[in-house]
Amino acid sequence: MELKKNPRANVGRNSSLYFAVGLNVMLLLTYLGLEHKTYETETTKIDVLMLTEQLEEDIPITTINIPPPPPPKTIVSEAITVVENVVEIEETVVESSEIGQDDIIEERVVSVDEVEVEEVEEDIEVPFAVIEKVPQFPGCTGNNDELKACFQEKMQEHLQKHFRYPDAAAELDIQGKVFVFFLIDKHGKVAKIQTRGPDKLLETEAERIISLLPKMEPGKQRNKPVGVPYSIPINFKLQQQ
Repeated sequence: MELKKNPRANVGRNSSLYFAVGLNVMLLLTYLGLEHKTYETETTKIDVLMLTEQLEEDIPITTINIPPPPPPKTIVSEAITVVENVVEIEETVVESSEIGQDDIIEERVVSVDEVEVEEVEEDIEVPFAVIEKVPQFPGCTGNNDELKACFQEKMQEHLQKHFRYPDAAAELDIQGKVFVFFLIDKHGKVAKIQTRGPDKLLETEAERIISLLPKMEPGKQRNKPVGVPYSIPINFKLQQQ
């Protein structure tokens, strides 16, 4: 005879179901434990500022003494005295000098004798190379060619006699050639001196030398005194010691 068990008394009949439920619960708890995040919280202390008393600053009152305005000026009115005319004055009538359409212009024939011709003397300049008679330097004589040679020789003697190297130019080691242009006018005097060089110091010295030229006998063209332009280079060179 076999023993029969009550199915309700079987302990392991739902074990697989319990195992599955328990496994799912554990997995859920594990997931929540891994995904759970925590943050550090800082304690913030909030103070409330209570103004119990209001500070009041006393601003001093500044008094500005403004002088009173000056009194208004008194306008003195002059008394006008009416004087009767004793002397009669004749009024001057000014006639108009304009010519109208109705005015007749007097025809007048002007003769040649009544026309005054004023001669204007022109300053003629003839180059040194083509002038008929060159300016005569004091002490030079002879024909035109001899006067040219003597003029150039006297010019070189004049440059050597009055040449003086500027001290400032020597200290700054300024050297070079200065071209001087000047005019010997119809009175034999030196005029219109122009210089062109490497520095103003040398130009000033060259102008000083040319201005010391003596008065000459002016050059002549067709036996009339004329101005003669002339140019000469002056070389400023320091000697090496």
